[in-house]
Amino acid sequence: MNQEKHFKEKIALIEKELATITDVADELSAALKDVEDLKLELKGLKVFLGRMHPEFKGQFPEILRKVKR
Repeated sequence: MNQEKHFKEKIALIEKELATITDVADELSAALKDVEDLKLELKGLKVFLGRMHPEFKGQFPEILRKVKR
């Protein structure tokens, strides 16, 4: 009987851990989607700026190098 209670407690604990992991995975998935959306928007802005200001295409790599430092 004592062993059965012990196993039930362990199962309940594992179920809670799985629920926590699922919640964290959902949050990370939503954050990843947001990052992918931002990435797509940045690409669009780069294309727009490249068309409106052709000199931007040449200056952009230098700008990135300065920002990454």
